[in-house]
Amino acid sequence: MSELLQIESAAPPRRPKPEWLRIRLTTDRAFPRVRGLIDDLKLHTVCAEARCPNIFECYSHGTATFMLMGDTCTRGCRFCAVGKGQPAALDPAEPERVAEAVARMGLRHAVITSVNRDDLADGGAAHFAATIGAVRRRNPATAVEVLIPDLRGAWEALDVILAADPDVLNHNTETVPRLYQRVRPGARYQRSLELIRRAAAGRERPAMRTKSGLMLGLGERPEEVLAVAADLSRHGCEVLTLGQYLQPTAAHLPVERYVPPAEFAALRRATLELGFLHVESGPLVRSSYHAHEHV
Repeated sequence: MSELLQIESAAPPRRPKPEWLRIRLTTDRAFPRVRGLIDDLKLHTVCAEARCPNIFECYSHGTATFMLMGDTCTRGCRFCAVGKGQPAALDPAEPERVAEAVARMGLRHAVITSVNRDDLADGGAAHFAATIGAVRRRNPATAVEVLIPDLRGAWEALDVILAADPDVLNHNTETVPRLYQRVRPGARYQRSLELIRRAAAGRERPAMRTKSGLMLGLGERPEEVLAVAADLSRHGCEVLTLGQYLQPTAAHLPVERYVPPAEFAALRRATLELGFLHVESGPLVRSSYHAHEHV
């Protein structure tokens, strides 16, 4: 831990991006195939909607993170590129289309997330459960990971998702408590910790993994990151992801600092000492990046 705290914390220039954030585009034949399949089935992916820097790599490897319940979010998190506003009604056929996409892509590990749907009494929990069920029926050998919102603390809604028995229950804390009001004003840090705790305690199978992630570069201090990691571990989180925040547009929060790879490596070593089963830590890491390796 002392190794991490000794790392220089001064912010390098935000422009241009450092070399370690330069992405080599790899658009082989799989990329247009996956993009065409997503369009054909009228699905959304967080890869495209959130402008993920790994979209070319993931699509080219035949993987994608499906985003349920439309492309419009009811919250206004200042880091996120997903559109904000009043979402459309749920599409009851969407779970089967996701299952079809998983089958056609031959996925061994399917990651399913959603926009926030605070307009729904259950936050979309029943829709998550229906999608898990559809994927399982069509693809019994596929592991299913869900990355869920905080459901506004409606724990009976969380129970609906847990009863569908996902292989991984992921909920991102995103940043340190001090920055919540600026970064994600609609969320509550303690509510996210409680969700992880309840997921760990209420899982249908001991083999179900609990997971969370943070973005770095928004003004947090290394000791604050370690404090959040310690909180997550104490609340039953088993897998942790740490990645660099990248400003999607000029209207979003600026990058305060580009965190160098050496610091990500030090964070990985320090957080593994807290008892996590797996930590994925690096500038381009996102919550679903290499997700199949986390279980």
